[in-house]
Parts: sequence; C-alpha cells; structure tokens
Amino acid sequence: QVKLVESGGGFVQAGESLRLSCAFSGGTFSAHSIGWYRQAPGKEREMVADISSGGIEKYADSVKGRFTISRDNARRMGYLQMNSLKPEDTALYYCNAAWTSAFGKRYDDWGQGTQVTVSS
Repeated sequence: QVKLVESGGGFVQAGESLRLSCAFSGGTFSAHSIGWYRQAPGKEREMVADISSGGIEKYADSVKGRFTISRDNARRMGYLQMNSLKPEDTALYYCNAAWTSAFGKRYDDWGQGTQVTVSS
C-alpha cells in the first residue's frame, strides 16, 4: 500500500518561494511517476508538474519557468520547487504517485494535500 505524505506548504507573499516535499513509502518508488496537482476552491484539480520514473518532466503552462519538479530515488522523495509565486497559485497541493502495469492499467495514489496560500 503506497503512502504519500506532503509537507512544505505555507503562507507567503507574492514573488516568494516554497519547496514542497512528498515522502513515499509502501511501494517501489523508482517504478512510479511522481506528480504534483492542485485544487483551488471552486475549481477542478489540475496537474501542475509530473516527473516520470525515467526523469522526464512535464509542466502546466501556467507554471513553466517558475516551478521545478524533482525526485530523489535513493531517499524516495519527490519535490516541487516553486519560485515567483503568484496569488493564483493559491491552492491545496497534492502529491501523486502513478504506476502503469504491463497490461496498461494505471494505478494512482494520493497524499492528503498541503495548503499553499500566496498573498498579494
């Protein structure tokens, strides 16, 4: 049973930075992609960034150039470095771990979320 625990959220001013961390346990970390998603009040959950098991990164257009996703396979950790934060980045941020079986079925696990609030 995969367990994900996020940390690092907080309240910051616009232009400041935060680093989110995701601790992974209960599975084979290196076989999973790690993603960060966010959900603001009244909005749907959206993908922010994703890093595959092979290290390929993807970003939402809204965060390109400001956010950087990374992973440490030895420590079984995922990270999201968020720079130049904007008020519109305010949301509950979730860590996702995904694994696709040999039959093509995707399995997703989620953390409980960490709140990021950016004040103008």
